[in-house]
Amino acid sequence: MTESFHRSGEYENPHEGQQQAPVNPEWPPPPAYAPAHAPHPKKRGRGPFALIAAVAIVAAAIGGGTAYGIQELTGNDTVASSSTSTTVVPSSQKGTVAGVAKAVSPSIVEISADSNAGSSTGSGVIITGNGEIVTNNHVVSGASQIKATTSDGKSYTAKVVGTDSKKDLALIKLENASGLKAATLGDSAGIQVGDQVVAIGSPEGLSGTVTSGIISALDRDVTVPTQEGQDQGQQQWGQGQGQGDQWPFEFGGRQFNGDTGNDTTTYKALQTDASLNPGNSGGALIDMNGNIIGINSAMYSPTSQASSSSDAGSVGLGFAIPINTVKADLAKLRAGATD
Repeated sequence: MTESFHRSGEYENPHEGQQQAPVNPEWPPPPAYAPAHAPHPKKRGRGPFALIAAVAIVAAAIGGGTAYGIQELTGNDTVASSSTSTTVVPSSQKGTVAGVAKAVSPSIVEISADSNAGSSTGSGVIITGNGEIVTNNHVVSGASQIKATTSDGKSYTAKVVGTDSKKDLALIKLENASGLKAATLGDSAGIQVGDQVVAIGSPEGLSGTVTSGIISALDRDVTVPTQEGQDQGQQQWGQGQGQGDQWPFEFGGRQFNGDTGNDTTTYKALQTDASLNPGNSGGALIDMNGNIIGINSAMYSPTSQASSSSDAGSVGLGFAIPINTVKADLAKLRAGATD
């Protein structure tokens, strides 16, 4: 600690300054010993040291990355979030893909959404123990029924809480869920090109699939259709399971996976070469400490409009919505936004 808790005069020795006092015959000199019945100076002297020790303990707890413990203390609906890099992965497996996968996989779900246009499969990230899940808006938009399956195979019915088509984000809530393992939302502001990352999702219904790569670029302007035009887009580009991931997008003046249409929105994205395939949308992009740094949202699929999504494959061109964008949008989504 750099600050001192010793305030002027508060913890001074009671004998200090006595030799400089003016001599007065009417004032007898002070005794050479402290009265036995006046232990107050010693007791007060312990105050700052006890306070320093207490502060040190609290600082150590926070610095150690105890996001899970904080969540347990503050409630089941608290989002575990870190403004710095919190270590979620056990120290023995820190920096390994296996360690990240083991620590974060229980916080990723597979999402199945049924609508008039058909069915789609995507992924989602658990952010609270009682079942709040962040995913892409295009995964659940227009759905009449949504189901989510956790990594242990348990299935839940889910309802849409709020959507933001401008950022391609949605918040859904599992019914009758509790005790789920929430992911820790990291800080995407500190991400650098070349950082290693892990992606977890459910490509083609293969739940809990783990891939890895690096951050290829930052602040990519990715353009996607908004919610209003999605139903038409699904009928045109999507066929059968996985259609939600044949989501057309535009980057650098070129359109991928079909025509984005006239009603579009653009957001800043993280670019990654981690393998993303149909079903990864809404899943997690994770740093090597186990923090969620992005929500996977778009990938280039080298298929024609007439091809089925099963012919799609990753070519190392994927995009994720930065987690700081997600955190800034959470209050709006929780309030039931339908933008």
